[in-house]
Amino acid sequence: VIKTIFEPPDFPVCLLGNRTLQNHAFDLCMKTEVKDNLTVTTKLWSLFCDGPDLNATCNDYFASNNVTEIQGIPGLISGAISENMWPEYGPHGMLVEKNNVTSFEGSDPAKDIYLPYVVNDITTFFTLLVGIYFPSVTGIMAGSNRSGDLRDAQKSIPIGTILAIATTSFIYISSVVLFGACIEGVLLRDKFGDSVKGNLVIGTLSWPSPWVIVIGSFFSCCGAGLQSLTGAPRLLQAIARDGIVPFLQVFGHGKANGEPTWALLLTAGICEIGILIASLDSVAPILSMFFLMCYMFVNLACAVQTLLRTPNWRPRFKYYHWALSFLGMSLCIAIMFISSWYYALVAMVIAGCIYKYIEYRGAEKEWGDGIRGLSLNAARYALLRLEDAPPHTKNWRPQLLVLLNLDSDQRVKHPRLLSFTTQLKAGKGLTIVGNVFEGTYLTKEEEAKKAEQNIKSAMAAERTKGFCHVVVSSDLRDGVSHLIQSAGLGGMKHNSVLMSWPGTWRQSNDPTSWRNFIETIRETTAAHQALLVAKNVDSFPTNQDCLGEGTIDVWWVVHVGGMLMLLPFLLRQHKVWRKCKMRIFTVAQMDDNSIQMKKDLQMFLYHLRLDAAVEVVEMHDNDISAFTYEKTLVMEQRSQMLKQMHLSRTEREREIQSITDESRSSIRRKNQGATETVNLSQQASTMEDTQEDEAQLIHDKNTASYAAANDKPDVGPDRVHMTWTKDKLLTERNRSREPNTNMAVRDLFSMKPEWESLNQSNVRRMHTAVKLNEVVVNKSQGAHLVLLNMPGPPKNRGGDENYMEFLEVLLEGLNRVLLVRGGGREVITIYS
Repeated sequence: VIKTIFEPPDFPVCLLGNRTLQNHAFDLCMKTEVKDNLTVTTKLWSLFCDGPDLNATCNDYFASNNVTEIQGIPGLISGAISENMWPEYGPHGMLVEKNNVTSFEGSDPAKDIYLPYVVNDITTFFTLLVGIYFPSVTGIMAGSNRSGDLRDAQKSIPIGTILAIATTSFIYISSVVLFGACIEGVLLRDKFGDSVKGNLVIGTLSWPSPWVIVIGSFFSCCGAGLQSLTGAPRLLQAIARDGIVPFLQVFGHGKANGEPTWALLLTAGICEIGILIASLDSVAPILSMFFLMCYMFVNLACAVQTLLRTPNWRPRFKYYHWALSFLGMSLCIAIMFISSWYYALVAMVIAGCIYKYIEYRGAEKEWGDGIRGLSLNAARYALLRLEDAPPHTKNWRPQLLVLLNLDSDQRVKHPRLLSFTTQLKAGKGLTIVGNVFEGTYLTKEEEAKKAEQNIKSAMAAERTKGFCHVVVSSDLRDGVSHLIQSAGLGGMKHNSVLMSWPGTWRQSNDPTSWRNFIETIRETTAAHQALLVAKNVDSFPTNQDCLGEGTIDVWWVVHVGGMLMLLPFLLRQHKVWRKCKMRIFTVAQMDDNSIQMKKDLQMFLYHLRLDAAVEVVEMHDNDISAFTYEKTLVMEQRSQMLKQMHLSRTEREREIQSITDESRSSIRRKNQGATETVNLSQQASTMEDTQEDEAQLIHDKNTASYAAANDKPDVGPDRVHMTWTKDKLLTERNRSREPNTNMAVRDLFSMKPEWESLNQSNVRRMHTAVKLNEVVVNKSQGAHLVLLNMPGPPKNRGGDENYMEFLEVLLEGLNRVLLVRGGGREVITIYS
C-alpha cells in the first residue's frame, strides 16, 4: 500500500461507458486498432457486433459509448477513498458501474446482462457483509478452550484475549480502509476478478511478490483450522464426559493420553461438510450463527449472575460490569438477525431443543444453573406482588392442601386421592401434599424423610404436580393445624383442603381419628378455607381410567360461593371425566314455587356459561318415622354409654345388646299406646309392626357389625352371650377389679331409653338426614360422582359423635361422594 504512493502497479480495468467489462475473451481494451495503415476490429468488437466488419450491426450501448481503460489500483493518494466511502449495494444481476463516468443508455437494457459485463452474483447489503466478515473475529474463546493448559488461566485469558482482539481488529480495520483508499471501487465490487483476468488483486498489491499473499492465506487458514480442530474436540469431549447432553456420551472416549479421538472425528466430519458446500458466502452465515449463539449465552450468563448477586460469582477482572455483558448479548442477537433472520430462528430453535432435552433427561453432573437463580428471583418478585391483594373471583381456582394418611411402612394409604387431585387440578395452580408424624423430629427424622420420598414417588406415579410437606409434631391434631395455618408461602397459599373420609371411625377403639377429623373441619372454617372430603376414595377412578357416559350430580342444598358448580367444571377438563354430564339438584319445600326455582337456576347457569341439567326435588314434610326415632335413640344411647363407661370391647358389646333389648320393649309400648289412641285399623297396625321390625333389624345388623369389627382379636366363649341378664351382670361384677366400672354399669341400667326423653333437635336432624339420603339415593345412586354440601359440626363438642352419625346416615348407600364445605367467599362469577 505504501509503495502505491510513488509507484502504483499497472493493473488496467476496461470500461465500456461506465460499465465494467469481463476481460477474459479480449486483450485490447479498444473497439478498433490500426494494422498496416488499415483500421480493423478487435475481439471486443466481435463480442458486441454480429460480425467483424466495420459496417456490422452492433449493440446500441456499444455503439453509443466509448471504451476506456482505467487503473484498478491507482494508489493511496489517488482519492479513490472518497468514492469508496459510500455504499454501492445492489440486487442480483446488477451491472458494476463507475459512477463518475458518463454514458448513453442503449435501447434494450434487459439484454445487456447476457453480454460480457461484470454483474453482482448475489444481492448485496450491509448485513450480508457483516455475516461474511464476522467469522474472521471468532477466535475470542480460543484461550478459554485451552484453559486447562495454561499455568495461570485467570491472568492469561483476559490479557491474551484483549491483546489478540485489539491486534486483529486493528489489522482488519486498517486493511479495509487502506484497500478502499488505493483500489478502484469497480474492482473491489468485482468479486471473482473477471475484469482483471481472474488475477488476485491483493496479490498484485502485495510486496515483494504475489506469493506473499498465497503463502500467508494458506498458513492463516491452516492455523485457524488447527485451532478449531484442537479446541472444539476437547470442548465436545468435556461436554460428553460431564453428561450434560446424554446422547453425546460416546464422544467422551479417547486415548489414554486424553486425546479426544471420537470427538476429533466428528469435528473433522463437520469440517468436511463445510468444504463440500464450496461457498464461503453460504458457510459464513451458518458459522456466524453458532458463534454468536455461544457468545450471546456467555454474555447472558455473566450478566444474570451479576444482576442476581450470586455469592459465588466473583469475577477477577476489575473493569468488568454487567452492562458490558448485556450490551454484548444485545449486539450478538442483533447481528444474528442482521446477518440472516431465518438462520437466526433455526439456531434458536436448535438451542431451545437442546436445552429442553437436557432438562428432560437431566445432566449427570450439576454445574449450577443461572436459569434457576433467575427463576428464584422471578418467584420472589411474583410472591411479593401476590401479597398486595387477594385474588379476584375470576382468577380463583382451588389451591389444594392434600392431607394424606400413611400406613405403618410410611406408604400412601389412598393413592386415589392423589389421582383425584391430578384430575381436579390438571397441573394448574398450587398443590401441597402434607402429612403429619406424631413424635419429635429428633426421633422421627428418618421416618419423615422416608415418608417424604414415598409421597414424592406416589405423586410422580399419579402425575400430581406440586410440593410435599411432611411435619413432625408432638400431637397429631396440632400438626394438622400447623399445616393448615402455615403451608405455602406468601400469596401462594392454599385456599382449599382435600382429605379422605375416616371410613373406620366406628370400628376404631381410639376416638382420636374422628375427633381430629371434626377439628380439621372447624379449623378450615376458622381459616376461611374450603374443605373437600372424599368418601370411598379407593373407588375413585385412576388417571388411566376413562369413564363412559354418566353424570356428575351436584346436590345444591346451601349456597357455598359456587364451589359446587366450579368443581364439576374443573373435573370435566380432565380426560377421565370428560364424557360425564353435569346435573344439578336443588331441594324445595312444599310451599316453594318449584317451577320458578328451576327457571331461575337455569338462567343462573346460563349466565355462568355452564352446561348442566337442572332438577328441583320436593321434600314433603312427612311425620317422623319410627325408623328415624330408632336411629336417633341408638345414636344418643351409644354416645351416652361411651361417655359414661370405659369398658373392654367384650363388655361394650354386652352393654349395647342390653340397651337394644330395652329399646325393643320401649318401642312396643310406644306403638301399642299410639294404636289405642287413634283407633287404627288392623291393617295399619300390621304395617307399623313391620316398620318396627325393619328398624330393629337394621339396628341389630349395625350393632352386630360394630361388635364384629371391634372384637376380631377376642375369640372366646364370651361372644356366645347375645343377651345381658342380671345374673350375668352379678357374675361380671365379681370378675371386675375396678369399682368405677361397676358404678358405670349401675348408672347405665338407670337410663330411660324412651322416645319422649330424646333430644328433639337430634330427632329433627336425623329426620332431615334420612329423608335427604332417600332422595339422593333415589336420584343419584348410579352417578359417577355425587357432590353434596357438608353441614358444619356442632359448636358444642359434646355432640361430635352425633355429627358423625348424621353424616353417615346422609351418605349411606352412595358410592363416590365428595362433601364440599365453602370457604366463605364467592369463587365463581358470570364475568369473564
